[in-house]
Amino acid sequence: MSVAAIGIICKAPQPGRAKTRLGTAIGAVAASELSSCFLRDVAAAIDAVPETLGRRGYGVYAPAGVEHIMRELLPATFGLMLQVGDDLGDVLFGATRDLLIDGHDCVLLVNGDSPTLPTRFLMQAIEILREPGDRMVLGPASDGGYYLIGLKHPHRQLFTRIAWGTETVARSTCERAAEIGLATTLLPEWYDIDDVETLGWLRDELAGSSARFRGGGLAAASRAFLEAAPQIDP
Repeated sequence: MSVAAIGIICKAPQPGRAKTRLGTAIGAVAASELSSCFLRDVAAAIDAVPETLGRRGYGVYAPAGVEHIMRELLPATFGLMLQVGDDLGDVLFGATRDLLIDGHDCVLLVNGDSPTLPTRFLMQAIEILREPGDRMVLGPASDGGYYLIGLKHPHRQLFTRIAWGTETVARSTCERAAEIGLATTLLPEWYDIDDVETLGWLRDELAGSSARFRGGGLAAASRAFLEAAPQIDP
């Protein structure tokens, strides 16, 4: 049976090291606790992909030496893979290559900052990648980056000449794909939470008052944390 790898690109949620931009507004401890909730929720979205579709979750984590933290946060069925390289492009390429070498028929890499990531996006990406021919699936994020990249072959070109952390990331990635003749399918736009503005988007979505993002996942861990800490208010 074909098994897709779905890897969460993440840092261990340690105060002062995770969600630092958000931490300047709500405090380093609260930001790291929220980061933990985000990871639990993204992992739950992956776990909700039907097993009949063939999938396995992974935590693609940094830094070294935090395996005990990741193991506590992620389901027992998830594998752990230490990030290799300091540049995000190297991390993404290396994880794609190594998961394919491990025998997976396709790889989805998702960020750990989208707690309401809809499971249906993951299912759609797997189904698209299993169509004949080489191809890429990209989930564009509201900030110009992407929340998901899906591949069935490790194309280094997709991760080169990219200005990481800017609003041009998704567009540049599509340009790299076009340069090598790689078919591309775009998923619906979604968002990741990096600052107080996007934390406000999450609150609105969880309250059912977002006009922009609808039909997201339950985000049970993030929801419970925010309900228990009303003082954390964007």
